[in-house]
Amino acid sequence: MIKEYRSEKKTSEVLDKYFQEIFQNYEIKSLFYTKGPGSFMSIKITYIFLKSISIVKNISLFATDGFAFNNNNPIKATGNFYFVKKDDKISTQKMDIKDLDKLRFNLPKVLDKTIFSKDNQPLYILPAVKEID
Repeated sequence: MIKEYRSEKKTSEVLDKYFQEIFQNYEIKSLFYTKGPGSFMSIKITYIFLKSISIVKNISLFATDGFAFNNNNPIKATGNFYFVKKDDKISTQKMDIKDLDKLRFNLPKVLDKTIFSKDNQPLYILPAVKEID
């Protein structure tokens, strides 16, 4: 990892700003992103943005699910609902999680490219609030 970007702002407010800086300072040969699950709009904006860059600049785009970067912990959906991954199947469950810091995403110091694939279509799981028995 060379540099980490964090923001509490919406994806649509920071994505282009960060990438302007990235492309000014680095030679980008491939793009790697988490395709979901998560906020429907954030996933959609990120995918369209990165897919457009990959086409225009002829850069490969790779993706994996977000569980690869949060130690396979639940991912916030909405309200008390969370996305969970068990046996490679992602579903939603109602949970009462008080310590949200344990659910933070952490980027690795070195990216393991083997967990990514060219299957980079967004991972939309709708409805995000379906309760699993």
